[in-house]
Amino acid sequence: MLDVLFETSLSSLPLVARGKVRDIYAVGDEHLLIVTTDRLSAFDVVLPDPIPGKGAVLAAVSSFWFARTGETVSNHLSDLALESVLPDRAEREQVHRRAVVVRKMKALPVEAIVRGYLIGSGWKDYQATGAVCGIGLPAGLKLAEQLPEPIFTPSTKAAIGDHDENIDFSQTVALLGHELATQVRDVSLSIYSEAARYARERGIIIADTKFEFGLDAAGRLVLIDEVLTPDSSRFWPEDEYRVGISPPSFDKQFVRDYLETLDWDKTPPGPRLPAEIITRTGEKYREALKRLTGRSLE
Repeated sequence: MLDVLFETSLSSLPLVARGKVRDIYAVGDEHLLIVTTDRLSAFDVVLPDPIPGKGAVLAAVSSFWFARTGETVSNHLSDLALESVLPDRAEREQVHRRAVVVRKMKALPVEAIVRGYLIGSGWKDYQATGAVCGIGLPAGLKLAEQLPEPIFTPSTKAAIGDHDENIDFSQTVALLGHELATQVRDVSLSIYSEAARYARERGIIIADTKFEFGLDAAGRLVLIDEVLTPDSSRFWPEDEYRVGISPPSFDKQFVRDYLETLDWDKTPPGPRLPAEIITRTGEKYREALKRLTGRSLE
């Protein structure tokens, strides 16, 4: 099993940012080194306890999906080898199986969320308005019910500690322009639909997911960050799925459900996690990797 990595300390490259999960370093002017750590965030708060091996799972799942979606949209992965970026062996070992070298992109200011099932904030929105992000839905839908067709429900991107805000398509157009907003929507729906079909054949329902996009120097749309991971998606085991309940999951919803039982106001600092929750969460992430890719960390 891999060592636990909560935070990187690479001295050979300038640190650009530490996100909720990823540490990002500059590689010259045109590339970045992105390291997926074992940090876990919930309710937009980074928790103090890492999940061993989680970063390697996310990196492996993302790489798998980047390869499968390459014909639909280009992605930010580069051809630069890690050895050329981190010549120091000790630094390479620190980020082993967690790091990728990517092309630097101009990130778009929205998160492209696709929902195939009625759950989470979408369920709350539907209960209050009969719609999700302004998209009207049939009356009488139940919790966790599959939608008539997947819907695109973007949100703004919040800073660490703040909450993303759901927006409708007209607001997306205001931020991106009509042509780019339409492209982001159509590509997101296409990737989700194909991935959901693939995953369902392997016993996983992808209830919803979020994508992030950027533009390259020529203004072309590029898929960035992570894609269809247990952190960016809601994964349900098909054999335990029932309409009317919040199904068990392969993702960090398991941790969210535990945190909801605590007297915590969802502001920093986050609470410590019991050993059992840490262990079972790690197991869920590894099971998702195995089902989707046929591979394991071991």
